[in-house]
Amino acid sequence: MAGTQETTGTAEIDGLRTRYRVSGRGPALLMFSPGGFDSTLESWRTVGVYKRLNLLEHLSRSFTCVTFDRRESGQSGGRVERISWAHYVAQGVGLLDHLGIERAHLMGGCVGCSTVAAFGVAHPERVLSMVLYSPAGGVRYRMKQHARFQEHLAYVRSEGLAGVAALARGSEAGFTKDPRVGPWVSVLRTDEEFAKRYAAIDPERYATTVTGLVRHLFDRDTVPGPEPEDLLTLDVPALIVPGQDSSHAPSAARYLQECLPAAEYWDVPVAEQTRDNAPARILGFLSGV
Repeated sequence: MAGTQETTGTAEIDGLRTRYRVSGRGPALLMFSPGGFDSTLESWRTVGVYKRLNLLEHLSRSFTCVTFDRRESGQSGGRVERISWAHYVAQGVGLLDHLGIERAHLMGGCVGCSTVAAFGVAHPERVLSMVLYSPAGGVRYRMKQHARFQEHLAYVRSEGLAGVAALARGSEAGFTKDPRVGPWVSVLRTDEEFAKRYAAIDPERYATTVTGLVRHLFDRDTVPGPEPEDLLTLDVPALIVPGQDSSHAPSAARYLQECLPAAEYWDVPVAEQTRDNAPARILGFLSGV
């Protein structure tokens, strides 16, 4: 990236590898990537609205942007367990600790907004502010997530976990495009020992774990994550920017506006969010906190 410093590294957090990148200079901005179960640090430059707006390049001119592969994504590690939002928060906290950062601004894109909100609830003393960009949520979003996991478990019943591992390692599609490969697809491709252990898991136990995972992560028809009562008592300043499709319902952004007492809502449709106005709105918010 021209004009800014950029370093890439790995950290072990809760026994799992986390790949991260630090770009730019200035106050710390920890960024929770968009992309669902393929939330990688590259997503800020390659996915949808974030690519179109060139957000990372703009933000790194004034902030030290810390991006990373969410666990089970990209080159980060993973573990078969009933993953919760608390697990994702722990990864973010561990990364701040690894980098020696006591307090940071947080930014989430898409499903990253859920982790940012959960982080704020769990550790408000470490959060300077929150930017919640195009939060994932809504009725159709919840339905799509449950259907995706149901398709994956149907393939497990048909082909077994060894069949899932073989399919994952023989293709390039992610969980979103091909639910059969499951949410641990990235780890299956990058860690041969994990793939061997995965194939040997008892399928009934695996199905129980996955059923509990999806029931917990996607349990409501708005933004998943912390309970509304916890958000209602969270005084961390927040900027909310709405999305506008079946996975990023405008109602999801309005829900966060209703729940967060110190929230600003940027009421601009996605089509009118541009490289000129969107980075400037975020930078103005962050600089004013």
